[in-house]
Amino acid sequence: MLQKFGFTQYESQVFEALTGSQEPLDATTIVKYSGVPKSKVYEVLNRLVEKGLLLTSHQEKKKFYSALPLDMTIEKLTLEFETHIDELKDRKYSLPPVDEQVWSLQNKQSIHSLLHKKVEQATRSIFISGWNKDLESVLSILELKSKEGIKVELLSVGSIHTDLKHLHVLYPDEGHEALEQYQLVIIDEEEIIFAGVEQELWQGITTKSRPLVKFFTEFFQHDVALTEITKKYEKTLMEDEEIKEILMKLRY
Repeated sequence: MLQKFGFTQYESQVFEALTGSQEPLDATTIVKYSGVPKSKVYEVLNRLVEKGLLLTSHQEKKKFYSALPLDMTIEKLTLEFETHIDELKDRKYSLPPVDEQVWSLQNKQSIHSLLHKKVEQATRSIFISGWNKDLESVLSILELKSKEGIKVELLSVGSIHTDLKHLHVLYPDEGHEALEQYQLVIIDEEEIIFAGVEQELWQGITTKSRPLVKFFTEFFQHDVALTEITKKYEKTLMEDEEIKEILMKLRY
């Protein structure tokens, strides 16, 4: 019957053995009458004690167990059930709002202003990448956020002077075919701004869409990995014409 109240088979067997006994039993005797394996009996006994269904005592260096009287057990289970029902009635459920909209951005100043605002609002992490000249204006905010304990990771195309701990610098090669001016910022891994130059005009998007945030976060880490690998093994990679040709086609 206890299994109908969410107790395991072993818990039920141990409780039944103790309920049928007129005197307290030690673990060895409980194994004998309950059929619960010796390797499991202490674990089961401890769970029943935690649930308040067993009483314990020590006699001659042995620990003995006795079951709570059946009427008290029934009263206890009834009260717990009624409490759970009341909690269920009072609990209010609501799904967190999900913003899957993708907003378009135009105009360099508008993109720049929004990027600054979002960086200032970050509470956990900031992943940001772009060309060094475009990143310089936000460096002071990034350094302040880093001092506040927020993780700031920056990938700069071209050298940049900063004390940020997590800094990666990509030095462009003349052979880069797809290296275009862009900016990417990921705030708290919940929101992104991505912008680039199209026909000499800045255009971009901002969104909290989870799939897109995940994609751009992986995109950022991909860029970081390529930058660090290329920097560490540049001589070896650039001597291999096939690998060099592939690297030069990557956007970074």
